[in-house]
Amino acid sequence: MESEQFIFVANNLALDFVNTEVGVGEQYSDKLESAENVLEWLHAASLISAKQPEALPNLLPLAKELRAEMNQTIAHAKKGIGYETKCANSILKKGSPYPQIAWQENEKKFVINYHHATLTVEALLQPVAHAFLHLLTELDFSLVKQCEADDCVLMFHDQTKSHRRRWCSMALCGNRMKAAAHRKRNRSENKKREY
Repeated sequence: MESEQFIFVANNLALDFVNTEVGVGEQYSDKLESAENVLEWLHAASLISAKQPEALPNLLPLAKELRAEMNQTIAHAKKGIGYETKCANSILKKGSPYPQIAWQENEKKFVINYHHATLTVEALLQPVAHAFLHLLTELDFSLVKQCEADDCVLMFHDQTKSHRRRWCSMALCGNRMKAAAHRKRNRSENKKREY
């Protein structure tokens, strides 16, 4: 799933959140430059409805702190080193929803609906922190990879059957890198023919 501004290629909500920082060098771009951008990302990720209230004042700093902590934690975990996840744990603690029993008429059964007592920045970011918790503790972390394109920093959770995925997506980097490799091979073959 992609929106005009955000990229969702990671097969994991937490990694898609980390991927709001894209590019390297002059191509670097931070997609979370305002609290409104954070709300737009949450909406694009289908975590909130379009009718959310105006951004809460601490949303942007907390979102950036969470993203930075997630980046550091992933980098350390890839090396087999622990990292303190204060921000994620705080969000999980303060943003936890409470369950309510509700009757679902169309299925004629009771279901659990989760609600928040008040809308807080932690409540908004709680699904991202929960996805991060799931990524670190329940998924095969060795399948968290970074795109192999030289100019791409996007990460993804490789869910292919062979676990040989190399690119963030074929549309963004795969086709471009394969075309570059093809041109390089052609140049090499042309040089051989000249001799």
